[in-house]
Amino acid sequence: MNIPNEIKKPNLLSVEDAKALDLPLMTEYFKKYLNPGQLHFMKLLGFNKIRIERAEGMYYIDQNDRQILDFFGGFGSLAFGHNHPKILAARIAFQNEKRHEIAMAFLSQYAAALAKNLAEISPGHLDMVFLGSSGSEAMEAAVKVAERAAGPGRSKIVYAENSFHGKTKGVLSITDSPLYRGQFRLVDDTVRVPFGDIEAIRHAFEADPEIGVIVLETIQGGGGIVTAPPEFWQQLRALCDKHKVLWVADEVQCGMGRSGRFYAFEHAGVVPDVTALAKSLGGGKSAVGAMIASRDVYMKAYGKPNTALIHGPATFGGIGEACITAIEALNLLYDEGLIANSAQQGAYLLDRLKGLQAKYPKIIKDVRGQGLMVGLEFHDFSQTLPALLRSIISVLDEKLKGSLSGFVGALMLRDYDILVAFTEYNRNVIRLEPPLICQSADVDRFVDALDDLLSRGIVGIVKDFLASQVKQ
Repeated sequence: MNIPNEIKKPNLLSVEDAKALDLPLMTEYFKKYLNPGQLHFMKLLGFNKIRIERAEGMYYIDQNDRQILDFFGGFGSLAFGHNHPKILAARIAFQNEKRHEIAMAFLSQYAAALAKNLAEISPGHLDMVFLGSSGSEAMEAAVKVAERAAGPGRSKIVYAENSFHGKTKGVLSITDSPLYRGQFRLVDDTVRVPFGDIEAIRHAFEADPEIGVIVLETIQGGGGIVTAPPEFWQQLRALCDKHKVLWVADEVQCGMGRSGRFYAFEHAGVVPDVTALAKSLGGGKSAVGAMIASRDVYMKAYGKPNTALIHGPATFGGIGEACITAIEALNLLYDEGLIANSAQQGAYLLDRLKGLQAKYPKIIKDVRGQGLMVGLEFHDFSQTLPALLRSIISVLDEKLKGSLSGFVGALMLRDYDILVAFTEYNRNVIRLEPPLICQSADVDRFVDALDDLLSRGIVGIVKDFLASQVKQ
């Protein structure tokens, strides 16, 4: 065996080097080593001009000490805002005590405590927990446990139009996006139905006895913040019971108090057979995902010693510091009244935005959502223009979809220091998911800024956006 005397260290950047990277070098490395296509869109929106130095509470702070109000919230990952002091303190104490992280060979007190807390919070018989590191991982676990519990011969899965459940290959099969699906070969035992259409689901269940599982986001995020009424979920629960179909509720984005209840399905007074959390479960500082199943479902799938490890713990599922971060986050959610605050501030945000809709009916098509998960939908571009131009421009509406939301998002950041998000499918929708620590003054600042921007009119907004592109 040839053992080298010396292994030369490559030209690696240090942590201090990384902190010191300026925008030109960051851009070069992003383009060269990460995602050149994504950089194209960041440049269009002006997001590439910003170097974030730190973040605190509701704000990002850039290289010029400019405070940017965060109404994006990392697609719902920042329920507690940026760097909540109690979450930081819990993590620092854990590190200082040199606590163990990976406990694959031993029982982990941290994983056990987190699982117990999730079971305490979850209604009904949702009390068996699998811990992972992402929403996709949690949803993979949810679909697998449901399929095994449904049993042989009932492997077909119902999913909804405009759904998003993750990009790993299993849940990509029930994610309704030609873009994300690409040309990957996916699981084909699936049935697609319109979201919120109970009759379509009833027909599917009655027509195909091989259906054993239905997977739905309780509030569709990528679809443009789309909800269904409580009666839909109640009828769905009854249908699932009648046909012995297991219901998996994807709460990765809408869970953790964002809707004004811990789980969005609680608004309907019903309980699924399996659910999944991620995003804010990590307190904005750690990657944590969890599948929570009813004991009956879990034991059918993995209840015997010879089946227990079919979907056993992942290496980083239940890692110590991630678990204590989630434990602290769950306590803060209740100790600081953030679920109630989400309901209150969400209602205020919706009310104020509906006022803007009444003021600008030719620009704003719809305002919808629940709690601090809100969608603001603009009309197709042609509909915002004078009547003489509508028929001419309407043929371009599909190509121009998302243009107005992009213009507004870019100008909100450039001129008002406010960050918003967008949606995957309905590109005319701006997605608003600010941290649950959001206060009325934050809502007022956002809505007042949007009002001021929309008062420029469509021509003014387009001119100002194009001017920003020329200056790049």
